[in-house]
Amino acid sequence: MEGAGGGSSASSRAGSTPARAGLVLATLIGVAGVANLNLAVANVALPDIGQHFDAGQTMVDLIAVGYSLGLAASVLYLGAIGDRYGRKTLLVLGMALTIPASILAAVAPSAVVLFIARVFGGVAAGMAYPTTLALITALWSGPERTKSIALWSALGGGISALGPLVAGGLLEHFDWSSVFIVSAPLAAIALFAAWRFVPAHVNETTEPVDHLGGMLSILLVAALVLAINLAPEPGKGTTAVILGIIAVAAIGAFVIRQRRVPNPLYDLRIAARPTFWVAALAGIIVFGSLMGAMFIGQQFVQNVLGYSTLQAGLAIIPGALGMIVVAPRSAQLVESHGSRFTLLVGFAFCLLAFLVMLILWDEGASYFPVGLGFLLMGVGVGFAGTPASRSLTGSVPVRKAGMASGTADLQRDLGGAIMQSIFGALLTAGYAKSFSEQIAASPHASSVSEKVQNELTKSFSSAANTAQQYPEYAQAIVGAARKSFLDGGDWTYAAGMIAVAVGICVVFFLFPKHDAEVALLERYHAEDA
Repeated sequence: MEGAGGGSSASSRAGSTPARAGLVLATLIGVAGVANLNLAVANVALPDIGQHFDAGQTMVDLIAVGYSLGLAASVLYLGAIGDRYGRKTLLVLGMALTIPASILAAVAPSAVVLFIARVFGGVAAGMAYPTTLALITALWSGPERTKSIALWSALGGGISALGPLVAGGLLEHFDWSSVFIVSAPLAAIALFAAWRFVPAHVNETTEPVDHLGGMLSILLVAALVLAINLAPEPGKGTTAVILGIIAVAAIGAFVIRQRRVPNPLYDLRIAARPTFWVAALAGIIVFGSLMGAMFIGQQFVQNVLGYSTLQAGLAIIPGALGMIVVAPRSAQLVESHGSRFTLLVGFAFCLLAFLVMLILWDEGASYFPVGLGFLLMGVGVGFAGTPASRSLTGSVPVRKAGMASGTADLQRDLGGAIMQSIFGALLTAGYAKSFSEQIAASPHASSVSEKVQNELTKSFSSAANTAQQYPEYAQAIVGAARKSFLDGGDWTYAAGMIAVAVGICVVFFLFPKHDAEVALLERYHAEDA
């Protein structure tokens, strides 16, 4: 295996590590941390952003999901480019572009520009983030690789969960733009460390990149995510249907292309391995559950419980601690009991988390059920994150590390984009339905104009702005908005439970048990060699 000095040695069962392994791993975790921080900082600022731009719930959802959209759409293509042309080059370029993307988001004059800046930042992260796991796969082997992935998963996820705390602290003293500008100096530090410590040209492939396949992968993810987000928006039904058709057509074209091209972007033969595709699906669900819960949870504690931005950021701490504390134990469970068992343990905690949210997250909730929900979700992701990523990287040859790391990133980013989009769509629809029903049941229904009703049902922040215009009805409007948010939130928690239940069934019935998993991975390694 190629190390920092460019030499090679056969990997052994004991595992191998690169020169200056600690500095290299710290740098890769730092780069992943910048990407994860950017992914999470917007959530706590969403109420402020919505109020500043008087944005509807769909626009708020798009701003929240924009970063995940850019990452998820580009990550497969950029992972393949890194495999071919240099992973370190993409790592450095991604961190360099993160700086202007963060600045553009901070100075955005409109909600649309902010959404575009978020997508731009996601694409920049798509250059850097998949490269981190690809380099861990290329530089480490054996149990050392599992430990490195566990640290990468835990600390990266922990930083993501701490994002709301950082944002909450900033919002106590500055406006919403501060949550985006903070990433610029952190990206500059990560840029220097990546340039200085990360070795170049480690087990890269000489196969040409399937550029058409890359374009199709971008199109299918972007069209799918936008279709889900626009579906509940009044007047956008036709656009959502057209985007859905484009997504389905792009998926079909992508599969046909990958079956026919000599050097596919995404090797469907490898993807068909149960240790690969089941792990990929499991990761999409579990990481999507985390991001969906944080997305709804941050709005819940501010809009319904009246938390300050700092309190909202602090509320997520149990989730971060759960991930960081559990991840090392997760690596041990993977080695001793296999990926299947560890994934099921993680899913069980995620299911309990959504159950707590559905039953106990209401208008009179104390902090205990809030913290408990986040803690259970963090523990679930801490257990499931390592086997989901490790199984992918163990199922592919090292020269295809970009495909495995790209898929591992898709677990987080596509899972996050889809779950946030679904949760956002359900929240939008449930909120509007509940508020409309409350207006219809009100004795003042006849005096509410169509324009005012549209503002009230558009989003919580829009209703709050409307309440300021009608102070005599302000208390009633805000109370109705809180109830509507709770009703829409219940739809999302139920959807989360269904998604996790599907994941449990797929892993239980289709992922191989420990001995079979070990035998399969050894067989795949022999075939690929």
